[in-house]
Order: sequence, then C-alpha cells, then structure tokens
Amino acid sequence: MYFIANWKMFGKLSTLISLNKVIKFLKNFKKSNITKIIYCPPSTLIRPMSKMIINSKIQVGAQNCHESPTYGASTGSINPEMLKNVGAKYVILGHSENRGSGETDKLINAKIKSATKSGLKVIFCIGETLSQKRKKITKKILSKQIALGLKKVKKRKNIVIAYEPVWSIGTGVIPKLDELFGTINFIKKKVRNIKVLYGGSVNPKNINELKLIKNIDGFLIGGASQDPKKFIDIIKKTYN
Repeated sequence: MYFIANWKMFGKLSTLISLNKVIKFLKNFKKSNITKIIYCPPSTLIRPMSKMIINSKIQVGAQNCHESPTYGASTGSINPEMLKNVGAKYVILGHSENRGSGETDKLINAKIKSATKSGLKVIFCIGETLSQKRKKITKKILSKQIALGLKKVKKRKNIVIAYEPVWSIGTGVIPKLDELFGTINFIKKKVRNIKVLYGGSVNPKNINELKLIKNIDGFLIGGASQDPKKFIDIIKKTYN
C-alpha cells in the first residue's frame, strides 16, 4: 500500500520536526514491510527532508518538474535531474491544480518522459471535474488523460496512477464506494500492471470507508498529511 503525502504549498525548515513522529511510528509498525511512505514537500524542503529520513522507511518526492531533461533558460523551473540530485525519488505529475493552471496532456506527457528517463518514479494524476461527472463522461476523460499522458512512455514500471476526482479535492466529499470501485477497475484495465491509488479529501474520518475498496493500492493525501497524527491515523486505520 502506498501512502503519499502531498504537502502542497506548506512547510518550512522547522516543520520537518513533525516527521520525527512518523519515523518513530514506522520503526514499530508491523506492516511497514508492505507499506510505502512517500513525502512530497515543496522543492525548498526536498534536500533537508532527504537527509532527515536516511535510515527510515520514508522516501521523498517532488510536486512537479519542468519537462526539459537538460539545463535551460527557464527561470524558476526545476528539471528532473535537479530534483534527483537533491534526493527526490518520485515526482507528482498531472495534478489537477497544475492542469487547472494550464498544463496540457501533451505537456504532462513530456514531463513523464523526462522524469522516467532521469530515473524518477512518477505519480501520475488523473481525474474528472464536477461538470464532466454530471455529463457522465468520466471514463471518456480518464481514457483521454491516460492515452495522451502515457503516449510512447516506455518505462511504465516506474509509474503509479493517482485517481483524483477534481470535485472531491479539498471538499470532504468522496465518490460513492461502488462507483469508486468501478472507476478504479476501469483504470486498471486501461493500464495493466500499474498500481492505482485514490486521492481527494482522504482523511482519518473517511479512511474507514475508503479502505473497503479492495482494488485500491494506496492513497495520495493532501491537507491531512501535513499533520503527523492524522497521517499516522490514516495508515493505522487502513490496516485495522
């Protein structure tokens, strides 16, 4: 099971102290051998976090990257090689917040190719908006995002997919369980042998419902991951 903490635009150096609780918990956690914990903080914290989690069960990822595999004149951008150099093992790509800011499927595809070529593992986000859900075109949208996002991507073993319905992120509303089971199944048929996670308002209150979906391979957790107690609760309740 994957538990990916997307810190979003949150955290400073002093915030890293909160990781001590998670590190301590994982040392004594009996299921740690079948659990992947990945923290994706802002780029400013990747290096210090990667130093802090040495000898722990935690890995570090980034929240986005530039599509270029080489250096260039893109002021303010960070490419996959640079992320890898400071300790990142994973990168989140295609997140709805970035799609909403103008990232196209073509650009996301270029980023995935660049990231996998550099040796980073990719957390590839897909999901439909509320308008698309109401029009009952969820599967059409997901099919398009998968087809274009993974077009000519060879190293698919280094990719996991996070299904994040855009209408669920930050709202506290999650899909109906039978609906979610069906959607995850649909994605798995499209991309065989790729792990599929769920993201979108995952928290300690609804994890007891979400864990009933047996075809989910883990969770991409936003705001709740910023609080070590909530993050630990989600992990514990998933297995209890």
